[in-house]
Amino acid sequence: MQIGAISYSWRSMPSAAEDILNYCIQSGISSVELMGNAAEKYAGIPSGPPRPDRGTEMSKEERIRYRMAVKEAREKQTEWRLSVSMDKYKELRKLFNDEGVNIHIVKFSPANWTDEEIDYAFRSAKILGAKGISNEIGHDACKRLGKFAEKHDMYAIFHNHLQPGDPDFSFDDFLGYSPNNMLNFDVGHYFGATGQHPNGVIERLHDRIISLHIKDKTGNNSEPANKNLPWGEGETPLAEILNLIQKNNWKIYCDIELEYEIPENSDAVNETTKCVEYCRNILL
Repeated sequence: MQIGAISYSWRSMPSAAEDILNYCIQSGISSVELMGNAAEKYAGIPSGPPRPDRGTEMSKEERIRYRMAVKEAREKQTEWRLSVSMDKYKELRKLFNDEGVNIHIVKFSPANWTDEEIDYAFRSAKILGAKGISNEIGHDACKRLGKFAEKHDMYAIFHNHLQPGDPDFSFDDFLGYSPNNMLNFDVGHYFGATGQHPNGVIERLHDRIISLHIKDKTGNNSEPANKNLPWGEGETPLAEILNLIQKNNWKIYCDIELEYEIPENSDAVNETTKCVEYCRNILL
């Protein structure tokens, strides 16, 4: 069983690639889904303008200037992606691997990038040792990225939020666009949206699931509904999920995604470590 994490879990802390590696080591994690912005920052991508603080009111002129700055930064980033050497990505992989940490997915989320940038995303992820890139699930994204995954002999891996709560939702529709489309199945969001046991999906689609995002939440009919909670305080059947994968020896990465409110006397690394220990106690 591979218990890992998505580096988004440490978003409340400094999140340079070197920081993320240290958090993995401190948390006892040996495999990570790395957010693409951390990888690209390490490789030297031009930065964009800082986002206005939430709730900031901007004048019409300020909004226009901000949009122009974003557009200019986006053009520079596109140019950079199409010309950057892969040397920094090789260096980044070695940095992680030398400490016993693998990068199994890179979350570039490139569905709206140019074709050339999507090629870059898959090339970069392959250099980093990943099985593929991840993106939010959606028809346009699954139609588009699957073909690139086939081209690069990798996977396009799609993450769900609360979409399964829609009665017309079907994972099969998205997987059907390409044999290289796979799932990053978020069992917490699934349970929070539907109240249904995630094991039904895992048993049926285990050969199309690269990874899970694991978290503890209340169900859709609870009060409060669909709420992230410290592990062991919610209703998501995490033990049954992990035991199912362990029993069948399915090669599915189980990645912690820390989303509950962090206590004042703690931080994201301490809480991730607790989640790792929670999983280990289940799997003993």
